[in-house]
Amino acid sequence: MKKQTVLAHSDVALIKYWGKKDVATQLPENSSVSVALNGLDTITTVEFDDKLLADDIVIQGSREAKEVERVVLHLERIRNLAQIKTYAKVVSKNTFPKATGLSSSGSGFAALTLAAIGALELKLSPKEISILARKASGTACRCVMGGFIKWLAGDTSSSSYSKTIFDENYWDIRDVIAIVDFDKKKVSSSEGHLSAHSSPFYQVRLQRIPSKIKKIKQYINDKDFSSFGKLIESEALEFHSILLTSKPPLIAWYPGTIAVMNLVQEMRKQGIEAYFTINTGFNVHILTLPQFVDEVQKRVSSLSFVRDVMKATVGGFPQKLDTHLF
Repeated sequence: MKKQTVLAHSDVALIKYWGKKDVATQLPENSSVSVALNGLDTITTVEFDDKLLADDIVIQGSREAKEVERVVLHLERIRNLAQIKTYAKVVSKNTFPKATGLSSSGSGFAALTLAAIGALELKLSPKEISILARKASGTACRCVMGGFIKWLAGDTSSSSYSKTIFDENYWDIRDVIAIVDFDKKKVSSSEGHLSAHSSPFYQVRLQRIPSKIKKIKQYINDKDFSSFGKLIESEALEFHSILLTSKPPLIAWYPGTIAVMNLVQEMRKQGIEAYFTINTGFNVHILTLPQFVDEVQKRVSSLSFVRDVMKATVGGFPQKLDTHLF
């Protein structure tokens, strides 16, 4: 056993998943496609130590009970796999705000999974790693990959995993992230998934997903940014229509969210190619091309509703670091 530190990127879903076939194993109702984001990162150090009497877990300087519980549960999965009982020390930090709809659980559990199996020197295939990460957080099964990623929904635990469909060097697109608030989401994604089926439009959405995935893969392959952008923006709005019409309704947007969406559409009228997408929170991803990044950042920063602006590029696979957090 050794100390291991891993940096994993968050991602943004281009074609989103919502609803679960099985909550216990995080089996999604539909496949999804995302892009890893270099710049929205989690760094996690794990060390298994015989001297520990319990797992010692610090996330962003906090030992919040609910978060610690999820980490301990995942460490138990990994211990069972390794057939050991040894407790672990885990220290994790993000370069971006967590629990605000920016997929911090995805990068967090991806980094934890890879650091823990690295510390225990377990030999797992990329598919096995993705399946293991999925059990902690659905999005984590994508975040153990890099570039443009497809998560196959599958019908069983062994058939639901992610794979890279285009690597991080294939297409240089940029993400400008408008942070309209740093507070936690009022409703977690885990809770939201449970009410997905209550929307009267949910089944129609599921029927439309395979066609959307086929199209997005084609647009990425062709580097057709205009078609790509129109699809991800309409997909984001359709996705939020499910949240808004669920019972109870999930209203994720803040005034700043809507202000940013309106600004993006206005920028396009002025020849600045940019398109928005939003996960389950209120902060907004604005996907654009390299030549527009600075102008997009400048205009978004000028909005009074926007608290901060971050930038990201297409990220690669998670990486081991030589510098540890403890």
